Amino acid sequence: MINKEEKCDARKQILEIDDLSISFSLNGNDLPAVSNLSLTLNTGEILALVGESGCGKSVTCMSITRLLPEPPAKYVSGKINLYCDNRKVNTLEIPPKELRKIRGNKIAYVFQEPSVSLNPVFTIGEQIAESIELHRKDVLNIEECVIDLLKQVGIPEPKARIKCYPHEMSGGMLQRVMIAMALASEPDILIAD
Repeated sequence: MINKEEKCDARKQILEIDDLSISFSLNGNDLPAVSNLSLTLNTGEILALVGESGCGKSVTCMSITRLLPEPPAKYVSGKINLYCDNRKVNTLEIPPKELRKIRGNKIAYVFQEPSVSLNPVFTIGEQIAESIELHRKDVLNIEECVIDLLKQVGIPEPKARIKCYPHEMSGGMLQRVMIAMALASEPDILIAD
């Protein structure tokens, strides 16, 4: 039996944001969006950023893998350290090619608006399968894996639904499709914006 102290020791740091400040350039002025933010996330933890609309929650989430377009976004100060594969990586300093290996693989996102995030010309099955193909070379039967993911997120008749296009599903179902897509790569960190 594992005692409480051993459980705490088993958790290790996976993400550390240290003194992060981000601004946006507008008409030659730098407007602060996030100021001196520090936080830590350990494996197995759930962390919630809470605040009013426009306070920087989404900006913080997107900054972790540098999804903010530069410019107008500007990383003023701080570090975003990701601990993966037994090494520490500052995502603000690594080259784009290495960053692409982290996005969707080590860190996956569920964005606020699924109808904008999903491609209307591909079926939802094709879009989830793409994530599996890119990040999980160990999966032999991709269609079976997609169906299983849709079952996990509560999509009725998942075998038939893999052939649906985004416009054929409700907003709530599309949100669940986005969750399934994020879970498909078995990320170390799942960010739900």
